[in-house]
Amino acid sequence: MDTNPASNRFKIKDIPSLLKETYKEWMDDEPFDLSAIVAYYAIFSLPALLIIIITVAGTVFGQEAVQNELSGQIGGIIGADAAKEIQAMIAASYRTDSSTVALVIGVATLLFGATGVFVALQKSLNRVWEVKADPTKSGFKTLLKTRATSFGVILAIGFLLLISLTLTTVLTTLSDWIAARMPDFFLYIFYIINFLVTFGIITLLFAMLYRFLPDVTIQWRTVWVGAAITALLFVIGKFALAFYFGAAEPASTYGAAGSVILVLLWVSYSCLILFFGAEFTQVYAKRYGHEIEPNENAIRVEDNYEVLKENDRQERERRNQTSYPRPNSGYAT
Repeated sequence: MDTNPASNRFKIKDIPSLLKETYKEWMDDEPFDLSAIVAYYAIFSLPALLIIIITVAGTVFGQEAVQNELSGQIGGIIGADAAKEIQAMIAASYRTDSSTVALVIGVATLLFGATGVFVALQKSLNRVWEVKADPTKSGFKTLLKTRATSFGVILAIGFLLLISLTLTTVLTTLSDWIAARMPDFFLYIFYIINFLVTFGIITLLFAMLYRFLPDVTIQWRTVWVGAAITALLFVIGKFALAFYFGAAEPASTYGAAGSVILVLLWVSYSCLILFFGAEFTQVYAKRYGHEIEPNENAIRVEDNYEVLKENDRQERERRNQTSYPRPNSGYAT
């Protein structure tokens, strides 16, 4: 391997080989299984997760405004009917008993449920980046730290939603002012600015997921590259999924369970993009010398799939030779 720093700098011509290697690594990690696992946990975590996000962002804009904004965003992707079902789910989750014991139990259940999907996502990203939790350091303290990290990510998402709502309000006001006083040309510039702002917020979200959620130590310069690629794929996938859900109506086959199926599909497809971006981050890091290392609570998992496959082949050959010895080619006299 060439250790010259100049030869390890990113070049545009490297993109095809990076994507090819990323796709190979992505398929080797069975992304459909991983995304299905996260989608399963997301169904049970969704009510608690949305309540915490709405509560955090609602401290400034009000819970009703935040809930309406979330419903609008969700409805734009998976349809208005599914958004109404999610609104009903949130409303039902807000109904709590007035007793202190029930309140404490409810809050604990809320926090545990909301962090479940991020724990599943953490394990999946650990697998993608070839690390796993150190079994010698498992215990209640490690579990508590994992849940605290997941809760921190939830709070960060709420903060990003708060920023997004603020910027959306400002940009909407500017759009109305520009439409009334400026030529239409300036509206196109505004749309570009709006896209860049949205893209930047999504990139920041993925950067935080890659940087803080898995049990790895990773450089920020690698994180930003992977997060930007993932955000670009996510924006493209968002429009593609909205078109697919609107044209194919995959939930119509499942009747009353259709909304749940749409959420499962959306989370699953989004996780496929997230894991592809994580694989790209790993491939990029290895290619240009920015190694992703396990942190103090994790150990590296050696990628020995090919070795195991070869050993299995040799074992089968040995058994075949033992069970079915080659017949004697000579004639008995």
